[in-house]
Amino acid sequence: MTQTLGIALMGTGRMAHVYGPKINAHPGLRLEVIYNPRISSAEKAAAQYGGRAMDDLDAVLSDPGVDAVIIATPTDTHVDYIERVARAGKPIYCEKPLDQTLERVEQAMTALKEHPVPFMLGFNRRFDPDNAALRNAVKTGEIGRLNMLMSWSREPAPPPIEYVRVSGGYFVDATIHDIDLLCWIAGERPVEVQAAGSCMFNEQIGAEGDFDMTMTTLKMPSGALVHINNSRACAYGFDQRLEAFGNDGMVQTLNHRDDNLVRWNNRRTAAREPLKHFFLERYDQSFYNALDEFHAAITEGRSPSATAQDGRAALAIALACARSAKEGRAVRPDSAFG
Repeated sequence: MTQTLGIALMGTGRMAHVYGPKINAHPGLRLEVIYNPRISSAEKAAAQYGGRAMDDLDAVLSDPGVDAVIIATPTDTHVDYIERVARAGKPIYCEKPLDQTLERVEQAMTALKEHPVPFMLGFNRRFDPDNAALRNAVKTGEIGRLNMLMSWSREPAPPPIEYVRVSGGYFVDATIHDIDLLCWIAGERPVEVQAAGSCMFNEQIGAEGDFDMTMTTLKMPSGALVHINNSRACAYGFDQRLEAFGNDGMVQTLNHRDDNLVRWNNRRTAAREPLKHFFLERYDQSFYNALDEFHAAITEGRSPSATAQDGRAALAIALACARSAKEGRAVRPDSAFG
């Protein structure tokens, strides 16, 4: 029989609306509380997804019906909430990234060391079935020795400039997801990074000192090369592909469409429906799978995957990439921050 965990969902923004339905769909999770310091926002979300609306964090954390907490609040609040929830002894699932600075990430890791509770970071792309299958092919030696690993991650349109200003920069905001995924697939982290950025779609983003298009190369200890291709705009939809190339072959993941049929007739050849619109549609299943992993880790008494250490490593590499793009040179992540 599946053990049911009462969940406090913290936050009522976009990611909370991703997790609300996934909690309700999981047989081992029960949406007990939705928390927001603004009670009206909590009440609105609770009316949509269930659970009790609460605006008193101490009351949430002392509630006997709350067995675990999902933090889906703005990034700059993550560390403070992690400290509070860890002191209360509740297991934590936290949206990525932990924070935009290594200093604050270290603060969160100290709190988790002092108050050891199960902690999982929401690097959901690890839990996408296609990505997991590609990793398994690499791990089982299907392509022999991994020589090159490449990802294409292009968003359909730039975000609002207000978001860009608080995003931490494109590498920390977007490339960090690819960094974690590809290091997880390769089973190693880079000894050197080389990155470049440009602004080709939105002049306002460039005026903020940020990029809307980047290319990143990670050199791994094994000698394998990892390439990450990012764009904040893409005319044909949400472009998400991976390729692993080895001395014995290659494996790829392909883009998702609502209709995957290839049609041939006297008017067209191989035309297909457009790509999935954005990450909420493309990675829908991955969010459920990630929560399933969180539930299993707690109920089976094992450490969750996608740890705080993984989050720190991905952030350190992303910051090194940003430094590389700014300075026009290769950077070693371990020596980038003194």
